[in-house]
Amino acid sequence: MSDAHVRIPVEAKDRLAAIAAAEGLSLRAYLARLAETLLTPAERAERAAAALAALKTWNGYAPTSAQQQDLDNELDRRLARVTGG
Repeated sequence: MSDAHVRIPVEAKDRLAAIAAAEGLSLRAYLARLAETLLTPAERAERAAAALAALKTWNGYAPTSAQQQDLDNELDRRLARVTGG
């Protein structure tokens, strides 16, 4: 496997290295493991579509785009209240 070089701020590298060390991993191993656990935007969209299809099959849940936007706005509002944002 070939290596890649990524330029990030030193502070970010140091923080990631400290997290990796606390888990007994090298920074390289930690980043490789992290990359395996994260989803791409396309993968997230695919999972969301599958979840909505499963909900519709299970209980008929099929919100319109407007209803989804209302729910997203409500979630954003609640998160902002909790995080102070």
